[in-house]
Amino acid sequence: MAVLETSRNKKVLLKKTEEYFNAIRTNIQLSGENIKVVAITSVQSNEGKSTTSASLAAAYARAGYKTVLVDADIRNSVMSGFFKPKTKITGLTDYLAGTTDLSQGLCDTDIPNLTVIEAGKISPNPTALLQSKNFENLLATLRRYFDYVIVDCAPLGMVIDAAIIAQKCDAVLTVAEAGKIKRKALQKVKEQLEQTGTLFLGVILNKFDTKLEKYGSYGAYGAYGNYGNYGKK
Repeated sequence: MAVLETSRNKKVLLKKTEEYFNAIRTNIQLSGENIKVVAITSVQSNEGKSTTSASLAAAYARAGYKTVLVDADIRNSVMSGFFKPKTKITGLTDYLAGTTDLSQGLCDTDIPNLTVIEAGKISPNPTALLQSKNFENLLATLRRYFDYVIVDCAPLGMVIDAAIIAQKCDAVLTVAEAGKIKRKALQKVKEQLEQTGTLFLGVILNKFDTKLEKYGSYGAYGAYGNYGNYGKK
């Protein structure tokens, strides 16, 4: 009986999580019909940006959109294992370095409509790869063949990669862990992203305890789906 109850609770939790990301997907779509390529970053590591990227990509795919998730956190990828590749594939760094064709890095997943490009081998010069013409060509190609492109980036509070990537995207989001990230650090990341000239959609507050009645220091951010209002008076 206890096992059945645990399973039921897990299903409820998964359903709620799916609803959250459906709401985020809808908010992004309402932010502009031309937003097709979205970058996602965070201030620090372990805030849940990769899980958020994967969940958002899955939300688009489950809604019937042809979606590709690009693991561009090529310094410290944690995306491997999120999905089950149907075939052995190469990674993003292999393509950017010019050692393989893009078609060899496209991986179908067990989620219909969802394709993944994994990070690949660790590069000795990741910044140069992301600044290369190959990366720009990659996004241009994916834009033509997919309805939506979700790009998981390295934490901007640690390395500059996300700002480089954001310049080539239509919009960018930041994931912040509730109770962990200081407002000042988040504000700095927001300003860096805005300087790229790419539309900053806002902050996704992650790992927030919904049982709490108050948001505490995150009161200005709100919960999931509160885009574009951070920092406004």
